[in-house]
Amino acid sequence: MKFRTMRYKFRMAHLEAAFWFVAIVALALTNPVNDHASLCPAKALNIGFCPGCGLGTSISWLFRGQISESFASHPMGILAVIILSFRVFKLLQKDITFKPKNYEQNTTTTTGS
Repeated sequence: MKFRTMRYKFRMAHLEAAFWFVAIVALALTNPVNDHASLCPAKALNIGFCPGCGLGTSISWLFRGQISESFASHPMGILAVIILSFRVFKLLQKDITFKPKNYEQNTTTTTGS
């Protein structure tokens, strides 16, 4: 039975992946019912319409399993989680590989005379 070890190489793109991952987790942990501080510039300027308002609340409802409330808060919340999760996966996919434990030993040995 061969055990697999994980190989990891750091790249600057991993900072983007970490940012999106932390953002999704932070939105998942926020309480969608409470009114909280908003970073929305349209809300700060009292502009009536903002295409992004409700997106965070939608993601928060989604992680609580309330799909209808998530869609009511913002129809694109579910799609945003899917797109951001796929982006994180694609950013990390190239550099995280699983190889057999003795991979280096198998590739460095030569056969024959």
